[in-house]
Amino acid sequence: MKSQSPIFKHPTLQILERCLTLATLKQVHAHMLTIGLALHTYPLSRLLLQSSKLSLPYALNIFRNIPNPTIFLFNTLISSLINNHIEHTHIAFSLYNQILFHYNTTLRPNSFTFPSLFKACASDAWLHYGQPLHAHVFKFLEPTSDHFVQASLLNYYAKCGKLNQCRYLFDQISEPDLAMWNTLLAAYTRNASFDDADMSLEVLHAFNELQESHIRPNEVTLVALIGACSNLGALSQGVWAHAYVLRNNIVINRFVGTALVDMYSKCGCVNFAYQVFAKLPERDTFCYNAMIGGFAAHGQGHQALELYGEMKPEGLLPDSATIVVTLFACSHVGLVEEGCKIFESMNNVHGIEPKLEHYGCLVDLLGRAGRVNEAEKMVQKMPMKPNAILWRALLGAARLHGNIEIGEVALKQLMQLEPETSGNYVLLSNMYANFNRWDDVKRVRTLMKHQGVNKAPGFSLVEIGGAMHKFLTGDKTHPFSKEIYWKIEEINRRLQEYGHKPRTAQVLFDMEEEDKEDALSYHSERLAIAFALVAAASDSSSPIRILKNLRVCEDCHAITKLISTIYQTDIIVRDRSRFHHFQDGTCSCKDYW
Repeated sequence: MKSQSPIFKHPTLQILERCLTLATLKQVHAHMLTIGLALHTYPLSRLLLQSSKLSLPYALNIFRNIPNPTIFLFNTLISSLINNHIEHTHIAFSLYNQILFHYNTTLRPNSFTFPSLFKACASDAWLHYGQPLHAHVFKFLEPTSDHFVQASLLNYYAKCGKLNQCRYLFDQISEPDLAMWNTLLAAYTRNASFDDADMSLEVLHAFNELQESHIRPNEVTLVALIGACSNLGALSQGVWAHAYVLRNNIVINRFVGTALVDMYSKCGCVNFAYQVFAKLPERDTFCYNAMIGGFAAHGQGHQALELYGEMKPEGLLPDSATIVVTLFACSHVGLVEEGCKIFESMNNVHGIEPKLEHYGCLVDLLGRAGRVNEAEKMVQKMPMKPNAILWRALLGAARLHGNIEIGEVALKQLMQLEPETSGNYVLLSNMYANFNRWDDVKRVRTLMKHQGVNKAPGFSLVEIGGAMHKFLTGDKTHPFSKEIYWKIEEINRRLQEYGHKPRTAQVLFDMEEEDKEDALSYHSERLAIAFALVAAASDSSSPIRILKNLRVCEDCHAITKLISTIYQTDIIVRDRSRFHHFQDGTCSCKDYW
């Protein structure tokens, strides 16, 4: 007589796995009841799992009729709910509450209960449940004893942007695997920005730690690393990361390729970015968006439009982000009619409903071209309520073309939407200063003080020998501060020899002209340029690369063009919205920024 197969290998379970309809599953279920297979925990777990994929109500009905479900069955259904029916997360938590209700009698949460629940907590709707759930981990488990619980906790805090807790938890893990490292790196990258360079620096430090652990990075790791280099504008580290990819035969798929395109673009090397883009074996819409965005930021609007036109022959359709970067490209070189046609094609051709960001690009496009009244009408008649970005674009256009009336209307709206954002007040102050309306400048500054608004400090980063150096306006904390200020004096003398007249209207205070000139001399990018000239005294062949958190002022723009001629050096400045390539006394933006 043949021995009976172990229950977990029973042939009925194999048939169960192949059920594709609820009708066939019911037949198998009936057979399991007939032969007594449904009395055992493991077959029941497989039945719950398969039925929950085909019909959640049927699966819940099965579960309700189990006399004393084990924690294993609870965990199976909770996991299936969150993996296959995230919209019914509330049922998963209801099941968890049942576990807690029976805690003192038959049930106790274990290490398989929590990972799925923490996965659910990473969504916005359930975010606030994560920390109480973490407390339950301490109550029911030894939190450092289970790898999967640690990983789920790490992922939860990473997704909700709590980086200090994320790093603390990571440091408690004795031997983190690559997935955990990638979670940490991605968390830093996701929360990084140019205004907060520390997050990107943390990615670089963490990557060094990863290398010391002798774990081999994969493409996910490298995407995070390259993204950090993009935010920092750290070209040498970005080139090293690219070389690392090639040296270790890591596949440059569309994800790594897009990251490299973005990195080279944001580090001022748009030609290198295009070389990477052109050699990618496969390109998707995200790759095109990165390259079009790169051309846009570097003022190469015609190249951006040409690339936009290549998408359809490649079998790719533009998405919402494609339209944004293409309109941005048109805006920064004055391609107004082309931009308007692309905007009109969104709904008519591509079936993309324009969103606030698209209207913002259109307002910027019209405003930069001097069509300020038309831009204002667009803001007033758009089908949704304009946000701060649109009003700021209109205020910027009004400042650029001296339309004080529209500028005041825009600021009034911005004060209601963003009363604490200093840049809005500064734009209007600059406009008043251009017309020597110093009483109005004082009024705006008094208003800022009354609202408790402080002007965002301008800072610039410059990369020298692979190290990033940060300068604030008027900064004297750098170890080479004395040499930097000597160089500033030299630069000012040589600028005067070239006939430069400082554009003192950029200074917001009603002060003597000589004092205004001094104030302009110590803007953060000038200190960064001076330091780069000091550091590269024996070698001026490499371009100076500056990253600035604010828009470049008109006087700094004018003197940087002259410096590129006087010192025969190329200077690349990335401000908050675009790149400026200064060479032989000219700028790539053609003074249209």
